Amino acid sequence: MHQKRRIIGCVLATVTVLLPMDPSGATTIPGGDGSASPEHRSGEAPLSTAGAPRERPVDPAAPVSLADPARPAAARSSAGHAAGPAVTPAVSASSAASVAGRSDGGAGRAGAPRALPYSLTGDPRALGARVFRGAAFDTCHTPPYDTMRAWRRASPFRAVGVYIGGRGRACPRQPNLTPDWVRGVDRMGWRLLPLYVGSQAPCVTEQSKRRVAIGRRAPRTRGVREGRDAVRRVKALGMAPRSAIYLDMEAYDSRRTRCAKTTLRFVRGWSAAVRRAGYLPGFYSSSESGIAHMERVRREGSRDLPMALWFARWGVRPSVEAAPALRRTHWWPHRRAHQFQGNVKRTYGGRTLHIDRNEVDAPVAIIR
Repeated sequence: MHQKRRIIGCVLATVTVLLPMDPSGATTIPGGDGSASPEHRSGEAPLSTAGAPRERPVDPAAPVSLADPARPAAARSSAGHAAGPAVTPAVSASSAASVAGRSDGGAGRAGAPRALPYSLTGDPRALGARVFRGAAFDTCHTPPYDTMRAWRRASPFRAVGVYIGGRGRACPRQPNLTPDWVRGVDRMGWRLLPLYVGSQAPCVTEQSKRRVAIGRRAPRTRGVREGRDAVRRVKALGMAPRSAIYLDMEAYDSRRTRCAKTTLRFVRGWSAAVRRAGYLPGFYSSSESGIAHMERVRREGSRDLPMALWFARWGVRPSVEAAPALRRTHWWPHRRAHQFQGNVKRTYGGRTLHIDRNEVDAPVAIIR
């Protein structure tokens, strides 16, 4: 049976079929009950036609985010978050079955186009992306390898956000973030969400971020330059094409027309550069500022927008449907992550970290 699957997988992997990006024909992962134990090992979830992931309850909290420790704090919670992760492999456009005989999930296959096709709808695995679904954390400093091992054994998390670079990164020194670390934690079963904290909106809310404002001269050109820098950094860490890279754009006043236009030009330039290099551009921001801005300009007809969204909205139940501005017609399915709590202290396996907590159903890095 296994031999037959390998043969079928190899045959199907040689077939190239172009899939229309039709949201009505997209496939989704069935929801789980979120009851996985800390020792649960992430599995490869098959494609199916089931509905959206189920929501899981959480205590309300929203303190300082570790992406930027200077941000104002709110209420805290000590409750843990038990998540049932599912990691889905990258697949070629031919069919989900082609994954069966491949270890790379179709990413980097011979003849694959260098640029990633632009789309905001449809299953991103059809483009060769790898999707993770479950609980993730991010923290300003990349944790030591031993901490990642301890947390892999004892925590409910199965994915981690890592800050790979950018002039706005709050923790520029990252001695643990090396190619060996990336390969090692990937072998443990961790999935990685690379975050690039580049230039920020001219009307960014946080005072400390204004020193890295985009600037009004040639914002798209700056975005392209920083997008290429993000690609260079993930390549140096061993992250293959079809990996997602998330641009971290902290909260800004998108109602200010001039600022919104400058920011949009930068974001479009960044996204286009990342996509043309064969990577999947994502975008992190607050639900009511950057995320609402992206939805508004999408409805107005803008292109070259990020292809996955990671929104911060604290004090609500974790759900990738928790952004009021977003409709299910776009950035769907498997294109969203929800940061629902920030700067909480957690200890697992005797190792303590200050983290942000996230619910993810979105593309992640593919490790060579």
